[in-house]
Amino acid sequence: MNELARPSRLRDSHINLSHGSGGKAMRALIEDVFLGAFSNTLLDPLEDQATVPIEGLARLGDRLAFTTDSTVVDPLFFPGGDIGSLAVTGTVNDLAVGGAVPLFLSCAVVLEEGLPVDLLRRVVASMRAAADAAGVQIVTGDTKVVERGAADKLFINTAGIGVVRRGLKLGAASARPGDAVLVSGVLGDHGTAILIARNQLALEGDIASDCTPLHGLIDAMLAACPGIRCLRDATRGGVATVLNEFARSAGACIRIRERDLPLREQVKGACEILGLDPLFLANEGRLVAIAPPEDAARLLAAMRAHPAGAGAAIIGEVTGQPAGTVIMRTAFGGDRIVDMLVGEQLPRIC
Repeated sequence: MNELARPSRLRDSHINLSHGSGGKAMRALIEDVFLGAFSNTLLDPLEDQATVPIEGLARLGDRLAFTTDSTVVDPLFFPGGDIGSLAVTGTVNDLAVGGAVPLFLSCAVVLEEGLPVDLLRRVVASMRAAADAAGVQIVTGDTKVVERGAADKLFINTAGIGVVRRGLKLGAASARPGDAVLVSGVLGDHGTAILIARNQLALEGDIASDCTPLHGLIDAMLAACPGIRCLRDATRGGVATVLNEFARSAGACIRIRERDLPLREQVKGACEILGLDPLFLANEGRLVAIAPPEDAARLLAAMRAHPAGAGAAIIGEVTGQPAGTVIMRTAFGGDRIVDMLVGEQLPRIC
């Protein structure tokens, strides 16, 4: 359906409770704001579900991947992204790190009474741009409105469906002693960008969120190294949490080197000022990979050749003991255990 050909029916400047009532006001909101931006053949009928032909999916692989994510970031807009682009990118990446080709997303929103409609339009336009960039379609959704004060402006839930490539099996339990540990770029940019956007920190130089879809990078990685053991995006809990999950699933030890961690000086400075550990900072466009040692150099070259992996680095290796543990060799030559995040380092980060 041609977006420009659809007349605008929404006259309200702010969200009110009638926009969640199921009546004419809600229909106007959906048709104007959401259908106007997301229009496609699967969404346009506005049925209670999107009906997807199975035949086309089977050509891409032999298994469906299905994931869901809720985005509650504060503030809604920050350097390098916003709640809309973050919602799409996060779900796309959750599919991609499992070896799936991302295809379809849902979009469910919880709107607070009083939210400016123009702000909602900006977020929805950003979601559409992010979906187009990732090659996915938003094909179904839901809208709820709550009273003023019952939510913080806008929350988004996205679910995603993709198809896993035939014969591909990625899993943390497959990591083996001797394997190399790689990251796809500089770490902690998203968490630092959120801190700056909240006016909690003043730093020289620009830090923007690394919010970006990873499926193209992963395609290049799998083409260069089909034997990759496992992949995961390092979002909440950061790289430290991912590495601990890998170590526990594999029953192995992962040893990393502080000197090899790719970190911007501004991120290091922010962490020193606030007493934060950059290994726990959230990332929204960075992944951690484990690969056989003989493939590590080739994989690193393929990652660095892709824009989303230009800052990739080998940061350590898998060893045998102590099992289920992550140990970092510090810049001073000592060792320290890197545990999973305890408590909440930065709330409302994604």
